[in-house]
Amino acid sequence: MSTITLGGNPVHTSGELPKIGSQLADFKLVKTDLSIATLADYAGKKVVFNIFPSIDTGTCAASVRKFNETAAGLNNTVVICVSRDLPFAQKRFCGAEGIENVENLSDFKDGSFGKANGLEITDSVLAGLHSRVVLVIDEKGTIVHAEQVAEIADEPNYDAALAVL
Repeated sequence: MSTITLGGNPVHTSGELPKIGSQLADFKLVKTDLSIATLADYAGKKVVFNIFPSIDTGTCAASVRKFNETAAGLNNTVVICVSRDLPFAQKRFCGAEGIENVENLSDFKDGSFGKANGLEITDSVLAGLHSRVVLVIDEKGTIVHAEQVAEIADEPNYDAALAVL
């Protein structure tokens, strides 16, 4: 279990983030067209996972905008935004914002992605949602960067995530 904060108050997660150098566990996440995405769909590509509680909060929306802005120039790299939001909400947000350089995947069905990666919030008003995390994997699915943001309201360290690419 990890401890992060929400407004300075302690909040706990379901476990520890995967370690740098380990393989990201396979997953089944829902795309905005309701089809299923798995890790195999991204084989041979670098992937930035921008994980957050909800697309409908200011900090989460800011991270999607920032990664959308930087993703356009990345070679052989996909940015995936993951939350427990319904795929319809993710699609609505990106459409309204003109965001086209990130892919949204939802863990709304059972939260298994959050649980498998130790980032599900287990207490507070956000229990069941994902903590703010950035994971980066290389072309072989090896984790090369992992950051769990200490205060949920803070943005991730974009430069550190992009530097490993």
